[in-house]
Amino acid sequence: MSCPSRRDFIRTSALIGGGLLLTDAAALRRSALADPMAAQLAIARWEESALATADLEVAATRLTEAAIDGLGGMTRFVSKGDVVWIKPNIGWNRRPELAANTNPNVVSTLTRLCLDAGAKEVKVGDHPCHPARQCYRNSGIEGRVEAVGGRMVYLDSKRFRDMKIGGEFLESWPLYVEIVEADLVINVPVLKHHGLTRLSMAMKNYMGVIGGNRGSWHQNMEACLPDITGFMKPRLTVIDAVRVLLRHGPQGGDPDDVEVRGIVAAGTDVVALDALGAELMGRDPRSIRTVAAAEARGLGTMDFRSLDPVERVLS
Repeated sequence: MSCPSRRDFIRTSALIGGGLLLTDAAALRRSALADPMAAQLAIARWEESALATADLEVAATRLTEAAIDGLGGMTRFVSKGDVVWIKPNIGWNRRPELAANTNPNVVSTLTRLCLDAGAKEVKVGDHPCHPARQCYRNSGIEGRVEAVGGRMVYLDSKRFRDMKIGGEFLESWPLYVEIVEADLVINVPVLKHHGLTRLSMAMKNYMGVIGGNRGSWHQNMEACLPDITGFMKPRLTVIDAVRVLLRHGPQGGDPDDVEVRGIVAAGTDVVALDALGAELMGRDPRSIRTVAAAEARGLGTMDFRSLDPVERVLS
């Protein structure tokens, strides 16, 4: 069975505590995601022989559309009136070609697909390391998102609120209220090298929803990342591997560290997507401690091939 959203989880917990459990239309709709016949993983690739001459802006758009279509389309995840938060990596004041941030066309395409599926509003935002206005603008994400009708949100430090995580390591932590309260959070990391965790992928991208002393997590990432992932209850994750940062992550800065891969993968199993990302970067997923720890927690499977992924090849 699919996990409820964080908002449903918080609402249900409160109602149980008061001796009352209600079932609403949104909860019923979300339970439909448990369809055993629905694809759990879709991988869209640009034909390798055509990569050298591909228009990567066009490719990123078409790959994202193909990956979501492989899962059954955005209406599987979004209903009319939903408020969606798209969480890319916009942590660094870097141009798109440096692959430190999520590809802007991947983000804008997801925004458009959500609105086309009936979303009331699509918000896009991150808690960056460099100044937010520089990151949002120079990443290319702000302009592309606003052009298709999405709303960029600059996270307000006053709107982080301490919430009960209930993890194995994190009992509670300040999280951004608007993200937690969204009907759907789409986690959209860029696949890249990271000096501390070896790779930055989907679970690592959730650090952009938290406040407080984020640096303290660096001492125990294999506990903290599964904790926050378990709390966020991911329903849709999209990994951008149109360009990947092979070295000097997470912020990069040298074009020679970037390689064009022409891949976008989407799915409902965050561990499977991180395992796929590890293989794309030439790593054994079992060697990435955060991924192995998440599987041990029951958050997903590293054996992404067992999900019988839908594969689309474009050119």
